[in-house]
Amino acid sequence: MSRKRLMFLLCSTAVLLGACQEPQQQVPEIRAVRTMVADPKPIPDDRRAIGEIRPRHESELGFLVSGKIVLRAVDVGALVKRGDVIARVEDTDYRNKLKAAEADFAAADAAVVESRSAEERASTLLAQGSTTRVIYESAQKNLRSSEAKVESTKASLELARDQLRYTELRAEFDGIVTAIGAEVGQVVSSGKMIVKLAPPEEKDAVFSIAESVFGDGASSERPELLVSLLSHPDVVADGVVREISPIADPSTRTFQVKVTLKEAPEQMRFGASIVGRRKGSAAPSVLLPAGALFDKGGEAAVWIVSKESGELLLKPVVVARYETDRVVISEGLEKGDVVVTAGVNRLRERQKVRIAQGGQS
Repeated sequence: MSRKRLMFLLCSTAVLLGACQEPQQQVPEIRAVRTMVADPKPIPDDRRAIGEIRPRHESELGFLVSGKIVLRAVDVGALVKRGDVIARVEDTDYRNKLKAAEADFAAADAAVVESRSAEERASTLLAQGSTTRVIYESAQKNLRSSEAKVESTKASLELARDQLRYTELRAEFDGIVTAIGAEVGQVVSSGKMIVKLAPPEEKDAVFSIAESVFGDGASSERPELLVSLLSHPDVVADGVVREISPIADPSTRTFQVKVTLKEAPEQMRFGASIVGRRKGSAAPSVLLPAGALFDKGGEAAVWIVSKESGELLLKPVVVARYETDRVVISEGLEKGDVVVTAGVNRLRERQKVRIAQGGQS
């Protein structure tokens, strides 16, 4: 047998032997995963917000007449009583107007007396036939005109008195001065803010809150808060949310929240820095690492390891809130569920897995 024929037979035999062998079955990959066991329990909301104390109501007080300020009797922080003089404008012109109005009223009143006497004389003479009806009617017309003049000058006199009284700005209620809008010597127009006055006992806690804190915004609940001074945490007051701004601040993209304080301590002065946290017991929830969440069509979900088959199942969940590196799950998990906590984006449904050593807590 030639050498070439021998080589051909050997190669053919090798090919036939290889074709007769059964194909090797591929062993499915079993990935090791880190997990934790779900154990729902009340998780207190330890989030805190920094804010400040502000007056609940704040009124801008100003003169009802224009003029030059000659007196300002208060400064920021001053306590005033109702009726106290806050400021005064130059009143010389208004006093002169009052004198002129008084003189006009006196002249009109004298004209009425004279017209009434003339009307009475004309009436008597008309009855005696010593005068004509035209003269009597003229006397009546003069009397009515004089009486109208008295009413006009009387209104002008009352206006002049009011304007003189308006040269003094007085407190309309007991309060504390929170702002100043004008100085002595300044010429101001009517309506310009001279001071801002706020009742000292009515206080609000005001916070700037991020949108994520409000959740889905569907609840109409007005939560209660515990508010304390930033510098003295032992000074506390209870409060309830009364107003949430519907529009975000264009700079910070936060929403202003106003909290009505119940019996706020005196130490909580306007402008003081405060800390607020939510009161009440929390519902049972599960705390997971942020890496445990999986996005399923825009909805939150987690991978669960089946205890019977060791396969992965994707389970939708409801996220109560997001924290720095954790998420609080309020619905979707039951006690004992084995949740995958890492590498969730590389997993697939019904995949076989094993729990890594030291990977379950």
